[in-house]
Amino acid sequence: MSKRALITGITGQDGSYLAELLLDKGYEVYGMVRRLSTPNTWRIEHLLDRVTLKPADLLDQLSLLRLVDDTRPQEIYNLAAMSFVPASWDQPMLTGEFNALGVTRLLDAVRHVDPSIRFYQASSSEMFGKVREVPQTELTPFYPRSPYGVAKVFAHYITVNYRESYDLFAVSGMLFNHESPRRGLEFVTRKVSDGVARIKLGLATTLAMGNLDAQRDWGFAKDYVHAMWLMLQQDRPDDFVIATGISHSVKELIEIAFSHAGLDWRKYVRADPALVRPAEVDHLLGDASQARTQLGWKPTVDFKALVEMMVDADMMRLDAVTARVVER
Repeated sequence: MSKRALITGITGQDGSYLAELLLDKGYEVYGMVRRLSTPNTWRIEHLLDRVTLKPADLLDQLSLLRLVDDTRPQEIYNLAAMSFVPASWDQPMLTGEFNALGVTRLLDAVRHVDPSIRFYQASSSEMFGKVREVPQTELTPFYPRSPYGVAKVFAHYITVNYRESYDLFAVSGMLFNHESPRRGLEFVTRKVSDGVARIKLGLATTLAMGNLDAQRDWGFAKDYVHAMWLMLQQDRPDDFVIATGISHSVKELIEIAFSHAGLDWRKYVRADPALVRPAEVDHLLGDASQARTQLGWKPTVDFKALVEMMVDADMMRLDAVTARVVER
């Protein structure tokens, strides 16, 4: 009999890759979606005949209880969140409702409906914020530097609390930045790959950027969702840092992307002080030794290949759009 999994945030980058992974493993996959006037299903368009989408909302406790009761999954992956860090300053309370209290509502639904459900919470490297040590491990103290990071710390500890209080199999993956061609355009990696493609195709002349010195540990999203699945297959629940262990600056990201398109970045990139965060996170670098040892996980795509993959994908996408416009 096939396993059933419920993915909140199935329409996002990670949700779409995770849905593919679970379907390949023979799972019956349910996805939680919020009711929107304009559906946002482009990342899972190719999966819509193989997954079952169910309406519910992290802000609505009753809808979550009904969702868990209706689907009765063996595994829940909670990937739904307000995921864009800069926006969390504009909407700090809503960020807290989704990213902190929303997790509590879902954990409580699991507790009431079926405590045997295995629960994955998407924690974040942004919890480390103003880092106390480099690299960051599962034992590094948190020092979040944004409302997003603060809410994720709450969610992380409430997951630990429910695990210890109610004996739930509930785990958190402290995932460092992970990217792909399915990343939203507002995120810096995709902003750069899209910007490079537009400049190369003559659709733009400049790319406005914030802090070029910020450093991140960037990996490939498809690798990281595999780690999520591995965490729920263990004998006992535990939390894991998932990272490549190598950090790169935003400037390096820009150099690789422009170089791949045969362009000199210095001719096109301009600094925009408005894009600098109120409180910057300078150097995130993860140590995934525990995941390598206990889960047998390791990244398969390096940074250069990831950036080039994203530039190529945006070039193809914009080339196709331009061709359709010309045909008209």
